[in-house]
Amino acid sequence: MVQQQQQQQHRIYILQFRKGEQDQEVACKVSTPPKAGAGRRVMYYYHDYGGGGAGKNGKAAQPRAFSMRRFFGLLLLSFVSVGTLFVAPVSFFSFVHSDEGGGGAAAAARRAVEVAAAPCSGMGNDSLCCDRTSTRADICFARGDVRMHSASASFQLVSSSSGNATAAAVEEERIRPYTRKWEANVMATIDEVRLRRVPAGGAARCDVVHDVPAVVFSTGGYTGNVYHEFNDGILPLFVTSNHLRRRVVFVILEYHDWWMTKYGDVVSRLSAFPPIDFTADRRVHCFPEVIAGLRIHGELTVDPEKTPEGKSIRHFRTLLDDAYRGRIQYLERLERRAARSRKRRAAAAKPTTTSIALPIMAPPAKQASPSPPDRPRLVIVSRTGSRVIENEADVAALAADVGFDVRVVRPERTTELCKIYRELNASDAMVGVHGAAMTHFLFMRPGKVFVQVVPLGTDWAAGAYYGEPAARLGLRYVGYKILPEESSLSREYPTGDPVLTDPAGVGKRGWDVTKKVYLDRQNVRLDLPRFREVLVGAHRYLVAGKRRRRQRESQ
Repeated sequence: MVQQQQQQQHRIYILQFRKGEQDQEVACKVSTPPKAGAGRRVMYYYHDYGGGGAGKNGKAAQPRAFSMRRFFGLLLLSFVSVGTLFVAPVSFFSFVHSDEGGGGAAAAARRAVEVAAAPCSGMGNDSLCCDRTSTRADICFARGDVRMHSASASFQLVSSSSGNATAAAVEEERIRPYTRKWEANVMATIDEVRLRRVPAGGAARCDVVHDVPAVVFSTGGYTGNVYHEFNDGILPLFVTSNHLRRRVVFVILEYHDWWMTKYGDVVSRLSAFPPIDFTADRRVHCFPEVIAGLRIHGELTVDPEKTPEGKSIRHFRTLLDDAYRGRIQYLERLERRAARSRKRRAAAAKPTTTSIALPIMAPPAKQASPSPPDRPRLVIVSRTGSRVIENEADVAALAADVGFDVRVVRPERTTELCKIYRELNASDAMVGVHGAAMTHFLFMRPGKVFVQVVPLGTDWAAGAYYGEPAARLGLRYVGYKILPEESSLSREYPTGDPVLTDPAGVGKRGWDVTKKVYLDRQNVRLDLPRFREVLVGAHRYLVAGKRRRRQRESQ
């Protein structure tokens, strides 16, 4: 059930299980029963919105005596504030809403000016506006009495002026809420939504009334490819809605249950309400505002200069931490329970034998090496199909010889995203061949190493789609560009063929040629001595960083 505290300052989600029921796979905390033998355990999630009149833990704040000292202090603050407001109103309000000090106040003021100059920024109530200035995505706003009418694939803005019914009936905007506006072929597959003004007498009657805005977007298009799911969907959703503090309802076109299963942990950190399937839900949902479409800043990035609160890709990374923390803790509990169960079964099955005393032999001398906990962890993201590392086992052995604790991860469409996140979040380095799976660099912590193997013909895409965004996240990015002899194409084309010597020229023949030759038909066999230099450099960087952190902690 959902319990709302006064003024909606806090929200508590409670899911109860009868005693003896099996734990469900939910990302929640489990409360301790109030006393032994209690009949129920309570699994809960708590989110604090802060502010307002609520005090700690949702209790009403107790009023304090209003002393003369406080009175004169407030009076002085009022004079200073009013003076500042008249001198520099924008800077004043930016400072009030900033927690980043002087530099943060200046940046907030600059953002406030930019936001004020943006299209649709000055729209008031009972208004409809679309910003179509971006080459990547359109976004439309309807503010007032807005009603979702999925039967007509529209949102109705109910006119507050009965005297202008004729004009109201013809005011309409259309949008396909997906962030690849420049790709006509894929945009033609996205459902179109109409936002139209209607007179009060012609509006649908509300079935569900919301007191928060709605954000409308599509999970069609390239959804199914993890790069596009993040770049075209999840990150733009963060950019568009994060400042609303989860006080927003998501209305999804081309809704997929599997998408919500995959990204539900992340979506729930952006919205406190269940999403609406626009096509299947025929009820009339009414909102005070509707935002149709998402804003996108670039490839796998969040530009702090373009967000209302100066949020960056690192803030998105923090949101991922919050989203997956509960689920990871649950998985760890299951693993500990399974380990204890295996240990008990092994002990029970152990046969009774007669002990014979044997001399204790010292283990053979080995070269000193750091114990596994001290070895940086390196994850190899393995591929199947095309762009496979043909000597992957040798690469893993090489990395272990350099000094890494090596793990190999093979993501599949059915792999739970949280499990991939858990592995990469705990890693110090990631190695993989250019492709959609490199999107998982978002799961790594700033300061770690990302090595992308760059096959022939993929230089630009590898840098623009993954290398540059990884550097903005704070990773140490290394692009390992293979030589022609490291490509499987060297076994298909003769030495000197343009496919091997001039990939950029071949790429000018069009995307279809690039995809067919360099993406779909190319594998790599890494030159181990050459790649060793990259691994050694990464290892030294990580070990030096760990040494510096220990020195700081010891001071």
